[in-house]
Amino acid sequence: MSTAILTGTPVPGSPLEGDLRSLGFEVRTAPDAAAAIGLLASAPAADRVALVDQRFVGHLHALRLALTDPRFPAAAVTGALTAQPEARAALSVALTAVTSGAAADREDAPAVRTGGAGLVTEADQPGTHTAPATSELPLADRVSAALEADGTAVQHPELGSLVAAVPAGQAAREQALAAVAAVDDEAVRLRSAVKARDGFFTTFCISPYSRYLARWCARRGLTPNQVTTASLFTALIAAGCAATGTRGGYVAAGLLLLFSFVLDCTDGQLARYSLQYSTMGAWLDATFDRAKEYAYYAGLALGAARGGDDVWALALAAMVLQSVRHFVDFSFNEANADSTAATVNGKAVVGTPTTALSSKLDSVGWTVWVRRMIVLPIGERWAMIAVLTALTTPRIVFYALLVGCGFAACYTTAGRVLRSVTRRAVRTDRAAQALADLADTGPLAELVARAVRRPARALPGVSALLIAVAGGAAAVAMAAFGPLDSPVLVLGALIYVVTSGIAVAHRMGGPLDWLIPPVFRATEYSAILLFAARADVPGALPAAFGLVAAVAYHHYDTVYRIRGGAGAPPRGLVRSLGGHEGRTLLVAVLAAFSTAAFDLPLGLTVIAVVVAVIALAESIQFWVSSGAPAVHDEGETA
Repeated sequence: MSTAILTGTPVPGSPLEGDLRSLGFEVRTAPDAAAAIGLLASAPAADRVALVDQRFVGHLHALRLALTDPRFPAAAVTGALTAQPEARAALSVALTAVTSGAAADREDAPAVRTGGAGLVTEADQPGTHTAPATSELPLADRVSAALEADGTAVQHPELGSLVAAVPAGQAAREQALAAVAAVDDEAVRLRSAVKARDGFFTTFCISPYSRYLARWCARRGLTPNQVTTASLFTALIAAGCAATGTRGGYVAAGLLLLFSFVLDCTDGQLARYSLQYSTMGAWLDATFDRAKEYAYYAGLALGAARGGDDVWALALAAMVLQSVRHFVDFSFNEANADSTAATVNGKAVVGTPTTALSSKLDSVGWTVWVRRMIVLPIGERWAMIAVLTALTTPRIVFYALLVGCGFAACYTTAGRVLRSVTRRAVRTDRAAQALADLADTGPLAELVARAVRRPARALPGVSALLIAVAGGAAAVAMAAFGPLDSPVLVLGALIYVVTSGIAVAHRMGGPLDWLIPPVFRATEYSAILLFAARADVPGALPAAFGLVAAVAYHHYDTVYRIRGGAGAPPRGLVRSLGGHEGRTLLVAVLAAFSTAAFDLPLGLTVIAVVVAVIALAESIQFWVSSGAPAVHDEGETA
């Protein structure tokens, strides 16, 4: 429920009360500040409450942005302030302080303020009036200032061309009303539903019409989560069509995959259009994207098998490459989200050659789109997969994926390595802990890390990364070239356990330490792929595909929790899943000692089921009940 408390002088004929009711607020009127305190206290504790000046003039969408966004405990525009239950206590304190005069004259401000309309009033004219004291401002503005002064974060949405004003006098009111009439509120709302930064294909081929589909969904009461689920089912049907192995099935699969992507864009646009953000929505949107793509890979592999072509190794390789690419992105972003530039002789190291080149390329319009395309984001990638599925064969689809994603991985990783080396950022303890959480270290590597912690902390420069790479290379090389059905296969995995412990025994704050988690992902996934491929046993590769998918889900879930500010999964869960090094060792043991009675496909399937059940059960319970914050995903400035 939501309650809006109208304050200030009533304005005959104002549509404000109706606008607030259309936004779901129960409207009450307070003749003075003391009455507002009483109404605030009487509102149910679970209600969102808003203070709105009755003289408010502005667009309905400006009020919607300020008063209904569920992501922020408190938010405000000129003349309107809202607080969710977690900020109600602070709001009561601030309102009481303002009413008693404790917050009066906290700052100077003009009597009339606008939100993006550029209105000029008498109070804005230089030399015409002196700025009035804060006590002359609307009550909502004074309370907002008091909240921020007391340490409560108040979100101020960017309104762009939208108007939010409290005019002082009839002339200023007429000017504000004219400014409101000059801007199409709905057009701004539709435009702001689209992400500011997106790929070429999404921006020019999907968003021009998907935004209208989002509005259609909003007007029929559909939620973003329902659209997200529809996108998942559409992609799963597409995977089923691809699994038929017929040309008609491939054409249908390509078309359905494209439609699934349209829905995938629509759910986010619907969330921004109607401000229906939620914890569950953030998790579903992120998780289903991976589930859709990897399920489609499996469908292609099944379809190819029906035609006599075994491409399971290519399907698994494509999933490995795509997942590792994502972890390069995730690790780099977490490492640098709140880092500061290193200093030399007291001056920050800024303006590096890499950033200068990047800025130069971004200054030319066409290079921006080329750079966004060559990294093969989801829009371009799914379009390529859909077209090639309809016109060619699954093998060609996977070859194109491996080449395209391989080039994109090299391009992005090289650029980020150069940035890291030249900028030499100083990383915070939060970033170091995030990288340690992304490492997914299990009990075996933990034991090693405890044993070598003191000497490991003295390792210079990139030594930890080099040790992790060396251990990963040993594990992958043994999986690729070691003697089959021999205990020697386990040697590489044992080396990997030791090197992994050494690599994470120090604080992960070095310039290239963000590469350590992706190295671990590449090692574990590649080792599983190679063991299954070399076994040449029917069902080994599909079972390995399932295992990597289950483990990747756990890794992606870790990322989404950290990005959402909810923290990493509990250590007990990570230990129960064995950690990356424990699972790698277990698969190596299976490959070395598999027999006819307990063959590799069955062993991989059992591990996959155990990992999936444990990781999914804990993940679903967490996201449903934790109340973790959704990841902010803003569209263009209105």
